[in-house]
Amino acid sequence: MASNLICRIHPLVLFSIVDSFERRNEDAKRVIGTLLGVLDKGSVEVTNCFTVPHNESEDEVAIDIEFARNMFELHKKVNPSEVIVGWYSTSCEVTEHSVLIHEYYSRETKNPVLMTLDTSLKGAKMGMKTYVSTKMGVPGKTVGTMFTPIPLEITTYEPEKVGLEWLQHGKHNPKRITNLSTDLQQVAGACAKLQQKLDLVLKYVDDVLSGKVQADSNVGRELMEMINSVPQINREDFEEMLNSNLKDLLMVVYLSNLTRTQLAINEKLSLGS
Repeated sequence: MASNLICRIHPLVLFSIVDSFERRNEDAKRVIGTLLGVLDKGSVEVTNCFTVPHNESEDEVAIDIEFARNMFELHKKVNPSEVIVGWYSTSCEVTEHSVLIHEYYSRETKNPVLMTLDTSLKGAKMGMKTYVSTKMGVPGKTVGTMFTPIPLEITTYEPEKVGLEWLQHGKHNPKRITNLSTDLQQVAGACAKLQQKLDLVLKYVDDVLSGKVQADSNVGRELMEMINSVPQINREDFEEMLNSNLKDLLMVVYLSNLTRTQLAINEKLSLGS
């Protein structure tokens, strides 16, 4: 089963781990925590996590089990569908202490996943690996633990994808700041992208008809399917529907701006009094 297992991790988990690493105690070499998510046949989807305090030295390691259990109980009240699926470590190495920590999580869930996150950025990249453990040795005698790597994928929900796209906008800004666009700006941007794609499709069709480009039957089927999926509506009805929705959007924007202004005025009046 382990050889066919695949681990899918959401960006929120990675951001939370990096944040906990940045907030760690100065003497802490690494940060560990619990991975939460959903178990499915042949896959583990990690959707959330939380940090677990621990003390580690060359000779021993101790984790705050009571804290970990209390945090999990609190998380269950917010999202009952999330269960413990494993744990993480901000280190690229799997040590003897990792085996001891993994034994604890093996009591909390069946076949837990270990994810290592290399926060040292070796090679200008934050390396990630996921493992599952397997007991090995002679029964009744010395028994060890072997960690076997499993495939790792980054997956996103639609809201997460939108958030990541906006974060990408700020990476070229020296201050790493990006501002969210207004509703009207989003509508204008979406219309501009749609216009560009339509121009590209029209150019391809014209080039095929003129013989400049060889026809591709797969592209033709995709275009036909796309056209058939568009509801049949005359121009006047479409313009009326579009204008009606646009008026609703403008009214919502106006009311939200008016509310924001009133709140700002009330705040200034309260401070002045």
